[in-house]
Amino acid sequence: MQPGDTITVHVTPKASRARIIEGPEGLRVYVTVVPENGKANAEVQKLLAKHLGVPKSSLTLIRGDKSRDKTFQFG
Repeated sequence: MQPGDTITVHVTPKASRARIIEGPEGLRVYVTVVPENGKANAEVQKLLAKHLGVPKSSLTLIRGDKSRDKTFQFG
């Protein structure tokens, strides 16, 4: 991925286990934490960075802070 590229994911909070599934609609990220005070967003960023093999500091949430559909930008 190049700096400036974006990736959109659909998030399911309070899942039984944390995981990422690649499907026909794109990436679905399941996190075990509750969506309060940015906890779920931080967990999504961590899981996504691990899945993509990049440092989590290189991902920035640019859209969807309070939504299940989130867009991250590589930087």
